[in-house]
Amino acid sequence: MRKLAPCLVLALCAAGAGAQTRETQAEHLQRFEKYAGSPVDEFEFWSLYKWELVGPEKVVVWPTVNQAYLISVHAPCPGLEWSKAIAVTSRQRHIVSAKFDYVTYERGQQCAIDEIRPIDYKTMLKDGPDAK
Repeated sequence: MRKLAPCLVLALCAAGAGAQTRETQAEHLQRFEKYAGSPVDEFEFWSLYKWELVGPEKVVVWPTVNQAYLISVHAPCPGLEWSKAIAVTSRQRHIVSAKFDYVTYERGQQCAIDEIRPIDYKTMLKDGPDAK
């Protein structure tokens, strides 16, 4: 039986508005966590629409315009929070799994995915940036 090589979905765009501080990342993480659901084992992933780093071991990825996931990786994951580009592996062809996949960044460094939480992104947008 032939093994399939892992697929990588790569984002070469800069995250968010450019240079973020730890404080900005923490504020954004707090907002995303407010709308994050219970952990899921996996999600469908055909492409990476956009992404945002929200901490040393956390990244939000959008596989589509209105669908977002908060991904936590195993610590430590040195340098992830300042990365300019990331990739997400998909060893099961277009399914990202918390059991098998990784976030890859800066010169091939990898951190295993620990947890995936879907974000109710449509509600988050509807509530606006100042929703408490």
